[in-house]
Amino acid sequence: MQRLSSTATLAAFAMAAVPMAVHAQAQQQASASHDTLNPVVVTAALAPRTANESLSSVTVLDEATLRRQDPVSITDLLRGQPGVDVSSNGSFGKNSSVFLRGTGSAQNVLLIDGIRLRSATSGGAAWQYLEPRMFDRVEVVRGPRGSLYGADAMGGVIQLFTPEGREEGPQPRISAGGGSFNTQRLSAGISGREGGTRYSFAGSHFTTDGQPVRRDGDDKGYDNTSALARVSHTFDNGAEAGVLALRARGHNEYDGGENDFVQQVAGVYGELPLTDSWRSRLTLSESRDESDNFDGFSESAFNTRIRAARWENTFTAGAHELVAGAEYSEDRVDSTTAYDETSRSNAAVFTQALLDFSPLLVQASLRFDDNQAYGEEVTGSLGLGYQLDDYHTLRASYGTAFNAPTYNQLYFPGFGNPDLEAETSHTVEAGLRGQYAQWFWDAALYQTDIDNLIAGQGLQFNVPESRIRGAELSAGLELDAWTLAAALTYTDPENRLTGMRLQNRASQSLRLDIDRELGEWSVGGSWLAQNHRFRDAANQDRLSGYGLVNLRAGWQFAPLWSARVTLENVLDQEYTTTRSFDGADYINAGRAGFLSVHFGQ
Repeated sequence: MQRLSSTATLAAFAMAAVPMAVHAQAQQQASASHDTLNPVVVTAALAPRTANESLSSVTVLDEATLRRQDPVSITDLLRGQPGVDVSSNGSFGKNSSVFLRGTGSAQNVLLIDGIRLRSATSGGAAWQYLEPRMFDRVEVVRGPRGSLYGADAMGGVIQLFTPEGREEGPQPRISAGGGSFNTQRLSAGISGREGGTRYSFAGSHFTTDGQPVRRDGDDKGYDNTSALARVSHTFDNGAEAGVLALRARGHNEYDGGENDFVQQVAGVYGELPLTDSWRSRLTLSESRDESDNFDGFSESAFNTRIRAARWENTFTAGAHELVAGAEYSEDRVDSTTAYDETSRSNAAVFTQALLDFSPLLVQASLRFDDNQAYGEEVTGSLGLGYQLDDYHTLRASYGTAFNAPTYNQLYFPGFGNPDLEAETSHTVEAGLRGQYAQWFWDAALYQTDIDNLIAGQGLQFNVPESRIRGAELSAGLELDAWTLAAALTYTDPENRLTGMRLQNRASQSLRLDIDRELGEWSVGGSWLAQNHRFRDAANQDRLSGYGLVNLRAGWQFAPLWSARVTLENVLDQEYTTTRSFDGADYINAGRAGFLSVHFGQ
């Protein structure tokens, strides 16, 4: 895809030139607030750190971004972000996979307010069932985090945050709209703060007739009803306690059948300041991934439950912090499929040191896991950062991670292989970030070597050696009424045994988001381009690259009232990111328009 390659090169040059062009201006504005350009991140280091202090490659999508783009799916928001690739079996609730730095959905972690959500049978999260209006913030941390989060965090961690209620008094919000494919969306909620108590309650309903996922096929509908409840209280002595419950359930029609699904997370936590320098936090949680399927001839059920207890202790000594804790989790499977095993437990201890010897920053972590099914694993990481001056931070890191085989990979009749070994990886990364008052840019180079990568479209097997090399360049700007974000990603995921590219991964991606405030009006758009990918390990089944243009506009027509219109895939591109086993393309939605009216802050 030479056109994309040339465009990407030009974009890379332009993005790299941004900080040089504005450096003089940025020096004069260094005291200005730039919370959105250098946001505080908690996922990368288990402690609040600004993006340039996190010593990680991070992307934060804040509440304003979610509101501007008003995506139909979380994957629409993630697609094309730095280091992020998405493949899906069509639009509107169809099976989707999120790749981080060339690693698959089962090789990265999804957290919702700190609670892990995934399927124990497939290993990945059901991204397609998460309603975007239930969240107000997304943190994407790229690079191994096995030493903090255990199994599966090879490519990185994505954490979704629900609203917590920051404003004094009740803040109601209502949204209603619809559009193409007879789509209807309705959501309502209330959040706020009363003294030390914060609360957030919300519900949403989404329904659509959908569109065909195969050429000349029938429309495939989808509906989703989601509910959220979150309450926390901070006591006079600094102690804190809270509860969270998020549940989505609905019905989905897909190629070859239909299903009823449930996605759920629930948790309770307590945090206590034991001394002036020691805080202790205990979290008990449960997540569920349930699916009842009917293919026209037979019914099947895949219900998984993960229960976990996590204890974290944070010790401070001046500018330094030490985090130490333990975690216990249990996976359970209840299915019509006869798995040889239906449960396994994991016990772990972990520690992390966050040391500030300004201008030198050091982060070191170590974790020991003992799993009932695959034995013991030790993972660790070391990150170094050096503040070259007030605006530039150089970072380098090394980290290891592992990924346990899923129940499907081990035991599913017909292709499961109980002799599979766990995947292990080690990653080296170097990065440089420029942080100014109204601009930022971030560049990273990395290499991940994976031993025993699990592969196979039929019988599962271990690939002895795989290597993923990559480069990421991102930039952001907030100037006057303009907001810009750009991301350029290059990934080279290679099977070292055959020299072929790992399947289902694009190697080049470019995303540009531009928005402009015009008084009571706002306008914006997104451009996403990706090159080709291969459906098979032999790199013979090629899926063409594509380019998408999305447009949006908003109108604040009265106090607390606004209207938004979004036009997706304006050029009506027919594009596909994966194929079925019989070779038919899974096509995504063409041109579509949506209109919504909103009340609230």
